[in-house]
Amino acid sequence: MEHFENTVILRGELQELPRFSHENHRKRFFRFTLCVPRLSGNADYLPIVAEEAVLNCLDLSGGEMLRIEGQIRSHNLREEGVRRLLIFVYATAITAEDGDPVNDVILRGPLCRDPICRRTPLGRDICDIMLAVPRAYRRADYLPCILWGRTAHELAQCRTSDQIRICGRLQSRVYTKQTESGPQERTAYEISALTAEIIDDCL
Repeated sequence: MEHFENTVILRGELQELPRFSHENHRKRFFRFTLCVPRLSGNADYLPIVAEEAVLNCLDLSGGEMLRIEGQIRSHNLREEGVRRLLIFVYATAITAEDGDPVNDVILRGPLCRDPICRRTPLGRDICDIMLAVPRAYRRADYLPCILWGRTAHELAQCRTSDQIRICGRLQSRVYTKQTESGPQERTAYEISALTAEIIDDCL
Protein backbone atom coordinates (compact mmCIF):
# COMPACT_ATOMS: atom_id res chain seq x y z
CA MET A 1 0.00 0.00 0.00
CA GLU A 2 1.36 3.40 -0.99
CA HIS A 3 1.46 6.28 1.47
CA PHE A 4 1.59 9.95 0.56
CA GLU A 5 1.95 13.13 2.56
CA ASN A 6 1.24 16.75 1.73
CA THR A 7 1.04 19.10 4.68
CA VAL A 8 2.01 22.72 5.14
CA ILE A 9 1.81 24.97 8.21
CA LEU A 10 2.49 28.70 7.85
CA ARG A 11 2.38 31.65 10.20
CA GLY A 12 2.77 35.08 8.67
CA GLU A 13 1.26 38.46 7.89
CA LEU A 14 -1.72 39.06 5.63
CA GLN A 15 -0.70 41.29 2.70
CA GLU A 16 -4.12 42.18 1.33
CA LEU A 17 -7.78 41.35 1.84
CA PRO A 18 -8.90 38.07 0.21
CA ARG A 19 -10.31 38.55 -3.28
CA PHE A 20 -12.59 36.24 -5.25
CA SER A 21 -10.67 33.64 -7.26
CA HIS A 22 -13.12 31.12 -8.74
CA GLU A 23 -16.15 28.92 -8.13
CA ASN A 24 -16.12 25.13 -8.24
CA HIS A 25 -19.00 22.74 -7.47
CA ARG A 26 -21.02 25.70 -6.16
CA LYS A 27 -18.28 26.61 -3.70
CA ARG A 28 -16.61 30.03 -3.81
CA PHE A 29 -12.85 30.32 -3.36
CA PHE A 30 -10.79 33.36 -2.48
CA ARG A 31 -7.08 34.19 -2.90
CA PHE A 32 -4.67 36.28 -0.84
CA THR A 33 -0.93 36.57 -0.14
CA LEU A 34 0.78 35.66 3.12
CA CYS A 35 4.17 37.18 3.98
CA VAL A 36 6.39 34.79 5.95
CA PRO A 37 9.70 36.36 7.08
CA ARG A 38 12.91 34.29 6.96
CA LEU A 39 15.68 34.27 9.55
CA SER A 40 17.91 35.95 6.94
CA GLY A 41 15.70 39.05 6.95
CA ASN A 42 14.17 38.31 3.56
CA ALA A 43 10.59 37.11 3.25
CA ASP A 44 8.52 34.68 1.20
CA TYR A 45 5.29 35.99 -0.32
CA LEU A 46 3.06 32.95 -0.70
CA PRO A 47 -0.28 32.61 -2.55
CA ILE A 48 -3.10 31.18 -0.44
CA VAL A 49 -6.43 29.86 -1.75
CA ALA A 50 -9.25 29.23 0.73
CA GLU A 51 -12.90 28.27 0.50
CA GLU A 52 -15.35 30.96 1.57
CA ALA A 53 -16.59 28.77 4.45
CA VAL A 54 -13.04 28.59 5.89
CA LEU A 55 -12.67 32.37 5.77
CA ASN A 56 -16.08 32.87 7.37
CA CYS A 57 -14.90 30.89 10.41
CA LEU A 58 -11.90 33.16 10.96
CA ASP A 59 -11.79 34.91 14.35
CA LEU A 60 -9.33 37.81 14.24
CA SER A 61 -9.22 38.25 18.02
CA GLY A 62 -6.34 35.79 18.45
CA GLY A 63 -3.59 38.05 17.16
CA GLU A 64 -2.21 39.99 14.21
CA MET A 65 -0.69 37.05 12.31
CA LEU A 66 -2.44 34.22 10.49
CA ARG A 67 -1.74 30.52 10.91
CA ILE A 68 -2.52 28.53 7.76
CA GLU A 69 -2.87 24.75 7.68
CA GLY A 70 -3.37 22.93 4.41
CA GLN A 71 -1.67 21.40 1.39
CA ILE A 72 0.51 22.63 -1.45
CA ARG A 73 -1.35 22.33 -4.74
CA SER A 74 -0.46 22.76 -8.40
CA HIS A 75 -2.57 23.75 -11.39
CA ASN A 76 -1.70 23.76 -15.08
CA LEU A 77 -2.75 27.04 -16.65
CA ARG A 78 -2.68 27.67 -20.39
CA GLU A 79 -2.33 31.30 -21.48
CA GLU A 80 -1.87 32.31 -25.11
CA GLY A 81 -0.81 28.78 -26.01
CA VAL A 82 1.79 28.58 -23.23
CA ARG A 83 1.40 26.24 -20.26
CA ARG A 84 2.38 27.45 -16.80
CA LEU A 85 2.48 25.46 -13.58
CA LEU A 86 0.83 27.45 -10.80
CA ILE A 87 1.81 26.60 -7.22
CA PHE A 88 -0.30 27.70 -4.25
CA VAL A 89 -1.32 26.73 -0.72
CA TYR A 90 -4.83 25.29 -0.35
CA ALA A 91 -5.90 26.31 3.15
CA THR A 92 -8.07 23.89 5.14
CA ALA A 93 -7.89 25.90 8.39
CA ILE A 94 -7.03 29.52 9.21
CA THR A 95 -6.61 31.00 12.67
CA ALA A 96 -5.34 34.35 13.95
CA GLU A 97 -2.51 34.09 16.45
CA ASP A 98 0.69 35.83 17.42
CA GLY A 99 4.09 34.15 17.43
CA ASP A 100 7.24 33.62 15.41
CA PRO A 101 6.98 33.04 11.65
CA VAL A 102 6.41 29.41 10.66
CA ASN A 103 7.03 27.76 7.28
CA ASP A 104 6.96 23.95 7.59
CA VAL A 105 6.29 21.58 4.70
CA ILE A 106 6.22 17.76 4.56
CA LEU A 107 5.83 15.99 1.21
CA ARG A 108 6.02 12.39 0.14
CA GLY A 109 5.55 11.01 -3.34
CA PRO A 110 7.32 9.62 -6.40
CA LEU A 111 9.69 11.51 -8.65
CA CYS A 112 8.02 12.22 -11.99
CA ARG A 113 11.34 12.84 -13.75
CA ASP A 114 15.04 12.27 -13.13
CA PRO A 115 16.82 14.82 -10.91
CA ILE A 116 18.57 17.76 -12.54
CA CYS A 117 21.87 18.54 -10.82
CA ARG A 118 24.27 21.45 -11.11
CA ARG A 119 26.93 23.26 -9.13
CA THR A 120 27.12 26.91 -8.15
CA PRO A 121 30.17 29.03 -9.07
CA LEU A 122 31.24 28.61 -5.43
CA GLY A 123 31.12 24.82 -5.77
CA ARG A 124 27.90 24.07 -3.88
CA ASP A 125 25.80 21.17 -5.20
CA ILE A 126 22.15 21.88 -6.14
CA CYS A 127 19.57 19.33 -7.23
CA ASP A 128 16.14 20.08 -8.70
CA ILE A 129 13.43 17.42 -8.45
CA MET A 130 9.72 17.26 -9.23
CA LEU A 131 7.44 15.26 -6.94
CA ALA A 132 4.06 13.96 -8.08
CA VAL A 133 2.10 13.89 -4.82
CA PRO A 134 -1.26 12.13 -5.34
CA ARG A 135 -4.53 13.34 -3.89
CA ALA A 136 -8.19 12.37 -4.14
CA TYR A 137 -9.94 11.43 -7.39
CA ARG A 138 -6.74 10.06 -8.97
CA ARG A 139 -5.24 13.50 -9.28
CA ALA A 140 -1.73 14.61 -8.37
CA ASP A 141 0.09 17.80 -7.49
CA TYR A 142 3.38 18.34 -9.33
CA LEU A 143 5.63 20.17 -6.91
CA PRO A 144 9.12 21.49 -7.70
CA CYS A 145 11.69 20.99 -4.95
CA ILE A 146 15.29 22.16 -4.60
CA LEU A 147 17.93 20.37 -2.55
CA TRP A 148 21.31 21.65 -1.42
CA GLY A 149 24.76 20.38 -0.51
CA ARG A 150 25.01 16.85 0.85
CA THR A 151 21.28 16.24 0.45
CA ALA A 152 21.50 17.24 -3.22
CA HIS A 153 24.46 14.92 -3.75
CA GLU A 154 22.68 11.95 -2.15
CA LEU A 155 19.44 12.31 -4.11
CA ALA A 156 21.20 12.94 -7.40
CA GLN A 157 21.34 9.15 -7.77
CA CYS A 158 17.52 8.81 -7.70
CA ARG A 159 15.46 8.04 -10.76
CA THR A 160 11.88 8.53 -11.92
CA SER A 161 9.27 6.76 -9.72
CA ASP A 162 11.55 6.61 -6.64
CA GLN A 163 9.61 7.51 -3.49
CA ILE A 164 10.97 10.59 -1.71
CA ARG A 165 10.00 12.22 1.60
CA ILE A 166 10.95 15.87 2.04
CA CYS A 167 10.79 18.25 5.00
CA GLY A 168 11.41 21.90 4.21
CA ARG A 169 9.76 25.21 3.49
CA LEU A 170 7.84 26.81 0.63
CA GLN A 171 9.79 29.72 -0.81
CA SER A 172 9.15 32.42 -3.39
CA ARG A 173 11.81 33.53 -5.84
CA VAL A 174 11.65 36.52 -8.19
CA TYR A 175 13.35 36.15 -11.57
CA THR A 176 13.40 37.89 -14.95
CA LYS A 177 12.15 36.05 -18.05
CA GLN A 178 12.99 37.22 -21.54
CA THR A 179 9.86 37.27 -23.72
CA GLU A 180 9.00 38.50 -27.22
CA SER A 181 7.69 41.71 -25.68
CA GLY A 182 10.77 42.19 -23.53
CA PRO A 183 11.95 41.16 -20.04
CA GLN A 184 9.21 40.34 -17.53
CA GLU A 185 9.57 39.94 -13.77
CA ARG A 186 7.96 36.76 -12.51
CA THR A 187 7.77 34.80 -9.25
CA ALA A 188 8.54 31.11 -8.91
CA TYR A 189 7.50 28.94 -5.97
CA GLU A 190 9.38 25.85 -4.86
CA ILE A 191 9.97 23.73 -1.79
CA SER A 192 13.44 24.20 -0.36
CA ALA A 193 14.34 20.91 1.34
CA LEU A 194 15.96 20.85 4.76
CA THR A 195 15.97 17.03 4.81
CA ALA A 196 15.14 14.42 2.20
CA GLU A 197 15.13 10.64 2.22
CA ILE A 198 14.47 7.80 -0.18
CA ILE A 199 11.57 5.63 0.98
CA ASP A 200 11.73 1.89 0.39
CA ASP A 201 8.11 0.71 0.43
CA CYS A 202 9.30 -2.88 0.59
CA LEU A 203 10.55 -2.39 4.14
